[in-house]
Amino acid sequence: MLKGIPPIISPDLIKILMEMGHGDEIVLADGNFPSASHANHLIRCDGHGIPELLTAILEFLPIDTYVEFPVVGMDVVSGDTVEPIIWEKYEEIIYEQFNYSFPIKLIDRFEFYERTKNAYAVVATSETAQYANIILKKGVI
Repeated sequence: MLKGIPPIISPDLIKILMEMGHGDEIVLADGNFPSASHANHLIRCDGHGIPELLTAILEFLPIDTYVEFPVVGMDVVSGDTVEPIIWEKYEEIIYEQFNYSFPIKLIDRFEFYERTKNAYAVVATSETAQYANIILKKGVI
């Protein structure tokens, strides 16, 4: 154990966050996401939801302020009637951490999959909310 690191941050996850450089992206994937088949580096966080992981990760991960959309979500598929209220929770968490609202850009499911293949890592969670997947672009300190 180390001081100040939330127990939800596993050794593998802290290693990935440390390895990432400016502009690298990390995907926080819900329980339905095809994480293993899309990940360059896969971190398992079974039993945890994305909001609690996002809160812990943002204690360490700077968000890229040099791009228009450093936070990306998966948009609702056309014709689906789901209202992803989890996006509001993400906005609250981000604002609490940075005292600033980073706009969340929503992209098509298949575009999200392709972007995930280029991400540095995917964190597979047990999040049950639909359309809970989110991509964070690492910034500088």
